[in-house]
Amino acid sequence: MKKPNPLLEDLKSILPTIAANAFRAEQERKVPDENIALLKSIGLHRAFQPRQFGGMEISLPQFADCIALLAGVCASTAWAMSLLCTHSHQLALFSAKLQQEVWGNNPDATASSSIAPFGRTEETEGGVLFSGEMGWSSGCDHAEWAIVGFRRKNAEGSQDYCFAVLPRSDYQIRDDWFAAGMKGSGTKTLIIDNVLVPEHRIQKAKDMMEGKSAGFGLYPDSKIFYSPYRPYFASGFSTVSLGVAERMLDVFREKTKTRVRAYTGAAVGAATPALMRLAESTHQVAAARAFLEKTWQEHAEHSEQHRYPSRETLAFWRTNQAYATKMCIQAVDRLFEAAGGNAWFEHNEMQRLFRDSHMTGAHAYTDYDVCAQILGRELMGLEPDPSMI
Repeated sequence: MKKPNPLLEDLKSILPTIAANAFRAEQERKVPDENIALLKSIGLHRAFQPRQFGGMEISLPQFADCIALLAGVCASTAWAMSLLCTHSHQLALFSAKLQQEVWGNNPDATASSSIAPFGRTEETEGGVLFSGEMGWSSGCDHAEWAIVGFRRKNAEGSQDYCFAVLPRSDYQIRDDWFAAGMKGSGTKTLIIDNVLVPEHRIQKAKDMMEGKSAGFGLYPDSKIFYSPYRPYFASGFSTVSLGVAERMLDVFREKTKTRVRAYTGAAVGAATPALMRLAESTHQVAAARAFLEKTWQEHAEHSEQHRYPSRETLAFWRTNQAYATKMCIQAVDRLFEAAGGNAWFEHNEMQRLFRDSHMTGAHAYTDYDVCAQILGRELMGLEPDPSMI
């Protein structure tokens, strides 16, 4: 039985406005300021923020239900906002000093990210000098901080995958988000030029996956921070895909009920092909939700019990969300193929759902070719391939 979710009820009250702004989001190529203000007014940005700074520390199942519902009205808003929220979980695993800098004077602060390790660094006293053109930073227009990735040489001579956290004053935003899907997510490029990042704003990714980061254990009474960062970070991608697919079911049903074939006048909604496509996609989306809900609940149970996930469990969590995304995209495609020519007009919601659905599968964390290899290696007892994260 699901726990009550007051945040979900608050979200429902603002969804009509966000839905009305969906076309505007695509035109502006970023989440409208009004959407962010509304979502902050109900406290969604505080979902995974430590209570010490006024956060909610809600469970992953509760958060995911909100993001899926939000994605049904505007996937771009859900995509960007999900990341702004989940990055707070990641920040809570950094040093106490960094967290105080982020939230001490501004409890409403959020962070965007560009975590692929493309940053260029030079060692200096007390930290690193960071430079780079860091792309794919969704929601960056609305963030006060950024989490960026780089590789750092260690004492053994190999390299560690690391994250650095920078304030908004340390980077510029290049307005280069011209995309076919998630047009309104504002997934732009951060330009960083020889910026000093002190040591307390740096963490190894491996430490953040193994409970060894500076912030691990800072909140012993918390139920969500006794967990690696990645399952929270990656949770939003499949959740948005689910929300889009669930909305596609509704829109296809509504439009097909009254659709007639132009040349024959036949009622499409009563035709066997449309009924079969709707039935199969409904089953597939329901299966994806059940699969994701089981995974979200496993996250919550591990956190509540302060039980750190095993390597096998992490492999399933990492790959389950990619398989669910694959199912959701297939379900959307099946319906869009039968939606007719009118579905391709820009004013038709179905073409936006189709485009956004495919974008949910384009992220590195939802690439099922990669995920299948990760899980296959784990099932065969092989060591993880470091080229696949």
